[in-house]
Amino acid sequence: MRPEVIALAIVAAVIFATIVFALLIVGRVKMDPQEYIVGSRSFGALLLWILLAGEIYTSFTFLGAAGWAYGRGAPAFYILAYGTVAYTIGYFLLPALWRVGKAHGLLTLPDFFIVRYESKALGVTVAVLQFLLVVPYVTLQLTGLQILLSIAGYGRFNATVAVGTAFIAIALFVFTAGLRGTAWASVIKDTSVLLAVIFAGIILPIHFFGSPAAMVSHVLAVQPHWMTLARGTLPQGEIWYISTVLLSGIGFFMGPANAPAIYSARNESTLRRNMVLMPLYQIVLLLVFFAGFTALAVMPGLKGPAADQSFMLLLQRTYPAWVLGLIAAAGSLAALLPASALLLGAASVVSKNVLGDLFNVATGDRARTWATRALVLLIAFLALALWIFEKRSLVELLLLYYNGITQLMPGVLFALLWPRVSAWAVAAGIAGGELVALYLAHQNAGPWGVNPGFFALAINVALCTAVALAFPKQRPAVAASL
Repeated sequence: MRPEVIALAIVAAVIFATIVFALLIVGRVKMDPQEYIVGSRSFGALLLWILLAGEIYTSFTFLGAAGWAYGRGAPAFYILAYGTVAYTIGYFLLPALWRVGKAHGLLTLPDFFIVRYESKALGVTVAVLQFLLVVPYVTLQLTGLQILLSIAGYGRFNATVAVGTAFIAIALFVFTAGLRGTAWASVIKDTSVLLAVIFAGIILPIHFFGSPAAMVSHVLAVQPHWMTLARGTLPQGEIWYISTVLLSGIGFFMGPANAPAIYSARNESTLRRNMVLMPLYQIVLLLVFFAGFTALAVMPGLKGPAADQSFMLLLQRTYPAWVLGLIAAAGSLAALLPASALLLGAASVVSKNVLGDLFNVATGDRARTWATRALVLLIAFLALALWIFEKRSLVELLLLYYNGITQLMPGVLFALLWPRVSAWAVAAGIAGGELVALYLAHQNAGPWGVNPGFFALAINVALCTAVALAFPKQRPAVAASL
């Protein structure tokens, strides 16, 4: 049998088995907005841990981290650091968000803005921003999926049709199963990704160099400065690294898929335990770096977006088709399941905060559930159409997402810590931050080597603070304490 047939058949079988597994578990669960969007707020520590990891560790983890280790070296280490920063912030922040969500029956992050700032207009604005900013993140997953399927097919066919088929299948899965289905499917996804990364990060270096340590020594012997950051304000140097870690860590939980996961927790302690345990997943990233460095040592010369394919191409050249198929299947789940959570999150903010809060449409439980389901499919087709015309590296897409989504964080923190801040102050900060982020992203550089999104965040905070001091809120809401 031809190798591409073997590899792609394995990928298809794993994706199909994962969907069937999750559907069998949740098939008899009655779907209303509370169940469909936030899992009836009943997830325990283990299922929530798996769900959060399923949303956070994506095809970017699988390919982009290795691609930057291959093509950039030390700047890739920001990926290892920002998650731990985010979990430290999350330990204090997420229980406060959960308390507000539980008290008011919230479903989305825009709901939080509406309750804390008493402004539907601000909530709708946040919903539209989340919807728009989720597009590059979904594009990231589809780009990663295309890379994986192209390599599993040994470059002998156009993977666009296969990507579209798999993405539509996962959209139909989310249409049926909601957040609980995504959580249970993530059980298989996380297990398969862990095994695949262990193979790529440990077995590959052993195969070519005898050990990971010997592989690192070889890379440093050939390129002594490859794992050292450039000094000061130089491109992707120390200032860029620090500001990028802070930007990504601060904005980590601001996406449309994160709030439903937070609200799904059974209690505050569940969230705190998860923030303590989540850094264990960072070990996976270290192994992904090993895979990228091994590919660099064995087959140098890949440039630009091609670096994202590096360790998968090495697997293709080195191992039989069934091994490649299993690794590609794990990576495909790492693309599809986070994409499913993103689709559900984006559909939720549109159905609840745009159709419901703005247009007063689909406000009943049954109508809102079906509206959310329909929007899952609509957003999936839209994202797929936009992806066809968007070709950028995985890290570029991720940074574009964080540049925009992190601008929501000051509004969240001020709501919890400074009751005198008004909706106008938050809106001014978000508008200023997004405009600066957009301009600097177009220029592809920030001042003094600072990450463009982090500089925009500083402008955001300054504007919000200035407006809050000049025009304080007259009737401050009771803030939830961190």
